[in-house]
This record gives sequence, C-alpha cells and structure tokens, in this order.
Amino acid sequence: MLDERSRLPTIIKNVIVLVLGVLIAVSLYHYLETKFDNPQPFFVIYDDTMAPTLNVNDLIFIGDGQMFNTTKVGDLIVFNKPAGEDRIIVHRITEITLENSKRIIITKGDATPVSIPGIDFPVDSKNYIGKVKLVIPEIGLLLVPPISYILLAAIISVIAMVIFFYGRKKAPQT
Repeated sequence: MLDERSRLPTIIKNVIVLVLGVLIAVSLYHYLETKFDNPQPFFVIYDDTMAPTLNVNDLIFIGDGQMFNTTKVGDLIVFNKPAGEDRIIVHRITEITLENSKRIIITKGDATPVSIPGIDFPVDSKNYIGKVKLVIPEIGLLLVPPISYILLAAIISVIAMVIFFYGRKKAPQT
C-alpha cells in the first residue's frame, strides 16, 4: 500500500492529483472570466444566423461585459433575447439609437435580411452580455452533448488507466 519512494499511500497521491486537476480547471475558468471581463466568458454557436462570420460549433469568447456604452455599429455582441430573455443571441450591431435618453441597440444576424423585433431589438444594458473577442472555429463541437460526454468519459478512462498501471507494483524478481 505504501509507495516506497515517498511513503505516501498511492490512494492519497491520486486524490491529491485529482484535487489539483479540479483546482486548475476552476482557476482557468476564473482566469477567463477576469481576462475577458465577463462572468460568461465563452459560448458555442448553435445556429447559422451569423454565417459566414460565425458558423455552427464555433467557440466564441466574450469580453467587455460592463462596456455597453462603448459598443458601436459593426460590433458582434452577445445578449439575452429582449422579448422573454429565454435565449442568448449573437448578432451584429446595425444601428444605435437613443430613446428617452437611453441607449438602444438594434442588431441583425449576418445571414438574415432584416432585424426581427423582439429578437434583434431593442437591446439595452440589461440584456447585454458582451462583445465577441475571439472565435475558435469548430472547437465547440467538443463541448456539446453527446460528444462532450464521450470525450469526458475517454479522459476519465485514460486517467484511470494511467493511475492503475502507474500504481501497480512490479512483482519482485527472484
């Protein structure tokens, strides 16, 4: 049970490695939140309304979550659907207006001919999530079910096999 090299039981080593792995993953997510100034630092594109600029399964990183007033026509932004707020949308700003001294953004998907009321506008500061800062094409495919489940199971299996084979002691030779 004791590893002769360090005197720590192998199971304790494995738990320490697992805890460190979780801490690294949480730290990476927190770093992305801080780096992109947004509590929701990334999304996967699920439809083709922004084609050819953004395609299905592209991974986008979102920044400037508190910078609603600095947006300009042409920016790609992420926002909650204005009517019902039940969907997150990524579209391009086509117009910015003032209504009762309040900034209102009108957007449109690159693949759609016109803006759609209740979906593309009126976007205000409470609906705004942030600007698209970085796009990684097709990598989002790894983050959507069922592929994400298969990938997670494969990673866990590989880690378990490494721990199992690394932890096995060689039989003493006589």
